[in-house]
Amino acid sequence: MTILLLTIAASLVVWIGSFYLNVTKAIPANGGEYTEGIVGQPLYINPLLSQTSEADSDLAQLIFSGLFKYDKDGNVVPDLADSYAVSDDQREYTVSLKKNLLWHDGEILNANDAFFTFNILQDAAYKSPLRQGLQGVEVSLTDDYTIKFSLKNPYIGFLDNLTTGLLPKHIWENIAQEKFALAESNLHPIGSGPYSFANFQKDSDGNILTLQLVANKNFHDGRPYISKITFNFYPDDDALIAAYNKKEIMGMGSIPPENVKNIKNAKSTNIHELVIPRYFSVFFNQTKNVALANDVVRSALSQSVDKQAIINEVLHGKGAILTSPIFPQMKGYNGDGSSKTDVESAKKVLDEAGWILDAAENVRKKGSDKLEFELITTDWPELNQTAELLKKQWEKIGAKVDVKVLTVSDLQQNYIKTREYDSLLFGQAISFNPDLYSFWHSSQKRDPGLSLSLFDNKDADGLLEDLRQQTDQAKRIEDYQKFQDILTKENPAIFLYSRFYLYPTNTNLRGVEVTNINNPAQRFVDVNKWYVKTSRVMK
Repeated sequence: MTILLLTIAASLVVWIGSFYLNVTKAIPANGGEYTEGIVGQPLYINPLLSQTSEADSDLAQLIFSGLFKYDKDGNVVPDLADSYAVSDDQREYTVSLKKNLLWHDGEILNANDAFFTFNILQDAAYKSPLRQGLQGVEVSLTDDYTIKFSLKNPYIGFLDNLTTGLLPKHIWENIAQEKFALAESNLHPIGSGPYSFANFQKDSDGNILTLQLVANKNFHDGRPYISKITFNFYPDDDALIAAYNKKEIMGMGSIPPENVKNIKNAKSTNIHELVIPRYFSVFFNQTKNVALANDVVRSALSQSVDKQAIINEVLHGKGAILTSPIFPQMKGYNGDGSSKTDVESAKKVLDEAGWILDAAENVRKKGSDKLEFELITTDWPELNQTAELLKKQWEKIGAKVDVKVLTVSDLQQNYIKTREYDSLLFGQAISFNPDLYSFWHSSQKRDPGLSLSLFDNKDADGLLEDLRQQTDQAKRIEDYQKFQDILTKENPAIFLYSRFYLYPTNTNLRGVEVTNINNPAQRFVDVNKWYVKTSRVMK
């Protein structure tokens, strides 16, 4: 009888539990802690100085807010701004701030802080990497809640410049220019973002081991669910992975694709594959190599590249094929189909153009010219492997390639700056609302321009100039598609792939909905919606 009663009781408990789960649903609840690991050390937790360090950028993203921000799809939307207006000639942006905004220390935040921030950003003495984006822009204060930006020329991507986090005037106004980078506030920051600085711990050598942030109860977009976020800092990827496997941390600020296999607790891990607009390409310098100046040769080289093989072998499948600098997630993408590999067709067009294979040397020749060139890249393992794979693929059509691997500093100073290379395997970072002028306009062929293929096409120049000012969305899409058609025809570069930003987190962390990020720190754009605790309510 006792056993029967226990069985009935147990069944009743299970039924009640099942009934409760069926009539209720889980919702985010306040509380809990999330711990993330990052490779590197924080130094400038300052939105005007943080761009050169991922650790600094990540922390600045959480601690500071800008007039505008990026949403989970990579689009610019208002943040501290309540509304904005653009003049008919597209040269004047008037931004109205929300009322009742507060800094983490309880002081009022208004347009005076925005005016202060953008003025010191424009001042060369403060040495902000963001200064270039505000050159030629006049900033004026209308009232305590309104700021105006006057541009010399219309620029469709101007709002991107206003996503920079604001600094509190009352903290920074008495800090001298020469002490800006050395100020204590760079490591004890006060912002207005979803999380505020709490404390950090150092080791005996002065290295920061952990840094803690707490939820900002006055955050203008709603108090974050997670009460505390802790960052642990590690010297390299191996130490980061080891810490995750030992459950010291719940997430990792990006890992290389080859390290995914080293995650031991895979079943309790979500690997968020975020799209980031960074493309890797082979840029041809047609002024340095006779063969590469030949249209047929560049076309054949493009045809013979197996991009999927690169993604599979080098990126372990964690990337997407590209055919231009325009991503499928961007408006104007035309998917021209040039990613198809056709080695036999490449051989045929070379034969027909008089580039005949010398079997003894296994290289094609046309008169005294050889299909031979140098491919330069950095000592980053991913690019080393890609370069070697390209070399093997191009050997199949009779191209002789000498791969040269350099340190980043050597490459930048002695090759990219001087454009002293036949071809270059390198990456470029843009945004989901891309301004390609600096990368592809003929005026940018020489340093400090970023046109690595020294591309010079008047039709392309006209399109790039129009895209900087064109506000009609249909016309912008048309211009982007025309520009892609020109690149496909001219082959100034071979666009290879975009690598996913891999963000592993424990399955206990929920609410991560971001899909497209313009830079790694933007994985936190919706962090106030993340949660680790739940409560149940009636459906």
